[in-house]
Amino acid sequence: MHPRNDFIAALLIVLMHSIPVFAGGGIEDYRRALTLAERTDGKVYKQKVTPHWFDKGNQFWYRNDLPGGCSEFIRVHAEKGYRREAFDSPKLAGALSRAADREVDAERLPFRTIEISDDDGFVRFSAFEKNWRYDVQADTIQELPGEAVISGSLPAGTELHPSRTSQEETSITFVNKTDESLKIYWLDTGNRRLRYAVLDPGRRHLQHTFVGHAWLVTDPNDTALAVYTAESDSTTAVITPDLLEDPAVKEQRREPRYQTLSPDGHLRALIREHNVFLQDTGSGTESALTADGTADRTYSRQIIWSPDSKHLVVVRVKKGFDRKVNLIESSPADQLQPKLHTFSYSKPGDEIDIETPCLFDIENKKQIPLSDDLFPNPWSISELRWRPDSTQFTFLYNQRGHQVMRVLAVDAKDGHVRPVIEETSPTFIDYAGKQYSCYLDETGEIIWMSERDGWNHLYLYDANQGRVKNQITQGPWVVRRVTRVDPNDRQIWFEAGGIRPEQDPYYLHLCRVNFDGTGLTVLTEGDGTHEAEFSPDRRFFLDRWSRVDLPPVTELR
Repeated sequence: MHPRNDFIAALLIVLMHSIPVFAGGGIEDYRRALTLAERTDGKVYKQKVTPHWFDKGNQFWYRNDLPGGCSEFIRVHAEKGYRREAFDSPKLAGALSRAADREVDAERLPFRTIEISDDDGFVRFSAFEKNWRYDVQADTIQELPGEAVISGSLPAGTELHPSRTSQEETSITFVNKTDESLKIYWLDTGNRRLRYAVLDPGRRHLQHTFVGHAWLVTDPNDTALAVYTAESDSTTAVITPDLLEDPAVKEQRREPRYQTLSPDGHLRALIREHNVFLQDTGSGTESALTADGTADRTYSRQIIWSPDSKHLVVVRVKKGFDRKVNLIESSPADQLQPKLHTFSYSKPGDEIDIETPCLFDIENKKQIPLSDDLFPNPWSISELRWRPDSTQFTFLYNQRGHQVMRVLAVDAKDGHVRPVIEETSPTFIDYAGKQYSCYLDETGEIIWMSERDGWNHLYLYDANQGRVKNQITQGPWVVRRVTRVDPNDRQIWFEAGGIRPEQDPYYLHLCRVNFDGTGLTVLTEGDGTHEAEFSPDRRFFLDRWSRVDLPPVTELR
């Protein structure tokens, strides 16, 4: 054998015999790791304050879970700046014991949520399958009529936000008290919608979830009604008719996004046998709007009416190559022989589905041709939306390879396509983690996120002229997530990394800035990653921050 081969063989033997030394632990180590959650359950207390606001957002209460199954209820007056017990627990326990004719432990009260009157005179709660009202001053308790549903009611949020990663299991019971069928979506960690259920009028749906996960409830046309964030307690989310009458919700429900029924209610767009049909809602008669649809070039159910009902956009899909990949399961649990698993998986260079927006003139029942010179090779076509005046629609074009992204505007009369925003990169545009756009129709502006200067920042675009009006944020730090845009005050709230140079750049801080780039304010201070939860009117917020070597700290700001 060649001396070099002898050396290689000896080296391989050494490496092979070294593998057990450097490999993972033994079976007992794995068993111990699998029981980590069980062994640490109930060992950490007061790690989170979950506020329940009342008194027009001036006060909130929260519950502390303590060792041994004990708990305490705390009331905080945000305006006056004090924190104290929400009520005298021994007195309330004594009054409830006498009224319910059973023993009640003051440290282990039989309820986990309460309601406090604005003047702090009364506390309401549910216990022993009944509703109660406790008079704090008189130390008396009264049974209230009605079903005991006070406990576990989740507040309805208005801002769509991604789910927070969590391993703590919980559940939400959705109750539909409206006369409409509602859709329930999970907002994943990337703020994408994943539908889980359709909830018919008068029905309930029990949803398993995790603490911090966000759940969106929409009407049948996918208009957002409310966002519910799962808490550690199993809770109930009650959707009432009042929610549908909220002015902001009513305005959204008037916006004809992804609807088949025209805004004026006269026509309905249908997809049948790969083609588009129009149905008169009065007579029920139908007429074909297209005749060229096939299984390989089909018109999809992605349909958007113009607000004036005179034009229609339908996305057509050219089918790509459906590559199949096979995997063999050598030792399946339910049979002796191996199993073959086959699934679709595109490889680089394969033809993928090509989406193309198609514009139709409804009055003349004809298609208006669009040039695809600016969107020739899409990875995706998304964010299709009409301007409120129906003069044009826009969409986001993400080119395959992710080196070009464009917001394109299409004229409703002649189909002329023009670029509004163009983002290019010789390497890669992070379309999944660093893409954000906010359309401000009333002022003809778009807020756009980009890494074009080497840092992830926000830019204000003139949507009519297709140019940058100004860079909103700038500096050697990055915008990580936009949490709120206020078009009235022209302000943006966002999370930033590295904005405090003395801290770890991975720590997140809450910031606010004006549309024109002035007034940049860092709203959080502590040396760690921050998570903010605002009061209903946004005058106050709870700032929760921590580090890997520091337990969570909660501040009212």
